[in-house]
Amino acid sequence: MISLFTVILVVPTLIVVPFIQSNGELKASVNEGGEEPVVLDASSSPFSVSVFRTQTSEVEKVPLELYVTRVVASEMPADFELEALKAQALAARTYIVKFLQQGTEDTVPEGADVTDTVQYQVYKNETDLRKAWGEDYSWKMNKIKKAVVQTAGKIITYDGQPITPAFFSTSNGYTENSENYWSNKLPYLRSVASPWDKQSPKFEDQKTLPISKVEELLGVSIDPAAEAVAEIKRTESKRVDQITIGGKTFSGRDVREKLDLRSSDFTIKQKNNHLIFTTQGFGHGVGMSQYGANGMAKEGKNYKDIVKYYYNGIKIDEVTTAAPKLAAAN
Repeated sequence: MISLFTVILVVPTLIVVPFIQSNGELKASVNEGGEEPVVLDASSSPFSVSVFRTQTSEVEKVPLELYVTRVVASEMPADFELEALKAQALAARTYIVKFLQQGTEDTVPEGADVTDTVQYQVYKNETDLRKAWGEDYSWKMNKIKKAVVQTAGKIITYDGQPITPAFFSTSNGYTENSENYWSNKLPYLRSVASPWDKQSPKFEDQKTLPISKVEELLGVSIDPAAEAVAEIKRTESKRVDQITIGGKTFSGRDVREKLDLRSSDFTIKQKNNHLIFTTQGFGHGVGMSQYGANGMAKEGKNYKDIVKYYYNGIKIDEVTTAAPKLAAAN
């Protein structure tokens, strides 16, 4: 991918703030401020992405790098370190390249490649982000665009092919092997220590549910007088592998999803007619931890260090090299 990004020098006390023209290019207008903006020539993206907007039922077609910018803005806090944002940009770009290259059996609305939901990647457009960020829009967008600019055209590969760049918010101190959460064992999605996550505000959480509600959601009958509510077997990363509760055995993932827990690393305590679930981590735990990436960046690691740590044995390649047919078709 060849993407042209330019930085406009500004007079002190003035800042050039980008806006989007009808052709999808980011241009500039002058406002008060003091930061040097980044301007993306979006037309240089090798292909566009058509996104179905769930709120309006419309399809937005945007150049690749603009799509990546908006996904990063939607998936990672803008106040994270720049190198963490770069790692997220790499993951976002890799995801859409792999998805478009391999296709899917999922039903996507006509005219769209993906939707704007977490089923694919969360995507918010300029209107959404301005509403969410208010007066912080300019600096946040400028910072995220800088991360996209500095990784433009690059994706993560394994054996020359785009990877499945799984990512999540916060680990329990370790990431998880792919086969322990999903069915496929992928060589680049191996468990690694992620101690930085303990500083995440999302590291620990508690959820209290009536026993009757747990019985309903799991389809079991729980004996409140039993010595132990559940028998738990854990993975090497300390997440729940299997749990037997009410005479039925579930995977940790099943219980997490059925009970809407933040993580599959959980403990259970009974208090009267309620069960208290204490979780560590937030998300499925496979691939790159976002708070871990931010912790690494704070210690001086760059985006290449980050992705090579969380994705085992990978390389960073150009889109045009790793997915030439996709680039050529557009």
